[in-house]
Amino acid sequence: MSARNQIQARITKITVGEATANVELDAGGTRLVASITVEAVRDLGLAEGSEVTAVIKASDVIVAVDGT
Repeated sequence: MSARNQIQARITKITVGEATANVELDAGGTRLVASITVEAVRDLGLAEGSEVTAVIKASDVIVAVDGT
């Protein structure tokens, strides 16, 4: 795997939509949320309480709000 950021975590909640699922993770007290396909949740056998590795491959995360 080429991603350098790999974090051990536990699944705390899975919210399934029509095509996408939000998988909430607890990584040592830090909350992460991954949006993946419902098919991937099923194929990986993900469930609340499962121990997983969060593999993060992104160059940046941008969050902005309107300034006053």
